[in-house]
Amino acid sequence: MAYDGYDITFSYDDLSETDSAIYSDSAEYDEMDCADKPSMTCRCNMDEDVNLEMCRHSSSMKQVVNIIIALRRMKHIKTKSSEFGEEEVLNIIMDSVIQERRVERVEMTPSYKSINKMLLCNICDQFKKTLVKSSGSPRLLAVTLRDGAAEYKVDFNLSLYASTSSSSNSSQPLCLGISETNIYLACTKPDNSSPQLILKEITESLDTIQVGDQNDNLLFFRKETGAANNTFESVKYPGWFISTDYYESKAVEMSQIVSKNRCTTFTLRSKN
Repeated sequence: MAYDGYDITFSYDDLSETDSAIYSDSAEYDEMDCADKPSMTCRCNMDEDVNLEMCRHSSSMKQVVNIIIALRRMKHIKTKSSEFGEEEVLNIIMDSVIQERRVERVEMTPSYKSINKMLLCNICDQFKKTLVKSSGSPRLLAVTLRDGAAEYKVDFNLSLYASTSSSSNSSQPLCLGISETNIYLACTKPDNSSPQLILKEITESLDTIQVGDQNDNLLFFRKETGAANNTFESVKYPGWFISTDYYESKAVEMSQIVSKNRCTTFTLRSKN
């Protein structure tokens, strides 16, 4: 197949001269001493010559410069064989190509979806105090119940969730609701105050909870250690845990795990 082009053969002794002809310090690679913008292909034998074919096709200056960069690299290539084929030449050229791409970072809002799995249980702290609902206020108390006082125990529904985004936290996300009610434990933070544990009445669906919405304070990370020790860390306020006081009949509150006067580990007594 005939084409309008050139077939030029360089010996290795001529490569330095070729480089000085192609590259110009004053031009800084912006111009070439030719009227047309040729495309180039090449054949190489490491023991003999470098054949450079130039044909008249529409090419950009960037493409020409990429070919020239590839030719310069060929002078220094070392292979086990004295010859290399089209695939090796293509790899050299592709290594020389510089591509720019603009990447915009999209922030994904974490969300949690219910997996329709629930655990019905009582919750006791490490001193065997049971969580009960206070009759005089909308709060929970930690009380040691005697025999025959089982009716005062609060049954909790632990609704399990799965994160829809990647997270480094391996604990189980869940909501703690009081059985047969629409009341849930929530961690809230009033202005200029530390996070507090409250009982929150919910009327809408909790199939999906997105971080930043009005119900994200219902979520806790449950982490189980040992045989039956569980901690409940607020998802909205990391580092704050559901805790009980060392003394009897005190309110259940949020505290940091470093607190020495609070108990943050609990035992779950399943009723399923």
